[in-house]
Amino acid sequence: MGNGWRDLAGHHGWATAELLTYCQGLDAATLNATAPGTYGTIIETLRHLLDAEMSYVFRLTRAWTERPWTAYEAVGIDVLQERAALLAETLDRFLADDWDDERLGEGYGDDQVFDVRAGVFLAQTIHHANEHRAHVCTIIGALGHEPPDVSAWGYAVAAGRSTPRPSPEV
Repeated sequence: MGNGWRDLAGHHGWATAELLTYCQGLDAATLNATAPGTYGTIIETLRHLLDAEMSYVFRLTRAWTERPWTAYEAVGIDVLQERAALLAETLDRFLADDWDDERLGEGYGDDQVFDVRAGVFLAQTIHHANEHRAHVCTIIGALGHEPPDVSAWGYAVAAGRSTPRPSPEV
């Protein structure tokens, strides 16, 4: 996997996994909390994030003949973690191979069907997840908790993609 895909996909999967691990320790009241300007409650936002990602990854990768689950099921953090791992692994495998970013897929919106380039599905997958991870972190912060660091810098340190240089000898 070259051209930066390794870190793009790596951060993407890692950040979602980190956030889900953090949320696994939250009580029901916190998972059902929201804040102005966000998608919904923490749990609703996480479900939406992964359901939408499944749709994008399904159309981008064509890894399955059918969507691997029914969207908008009221599942818990443990199931979301399993789904996030499947999506991260699928995206990783897809990006490791050559792929045609100009290949057309179907996009839906405003009561229309659109021809959408495969590269746009990748961009939307990453953008959408970043947006909704930020929503969840906003809610966590609004409740007075320190949200997890799901930044690219946090990923780089955790994945060994950023290491401190030895101090120069004096």
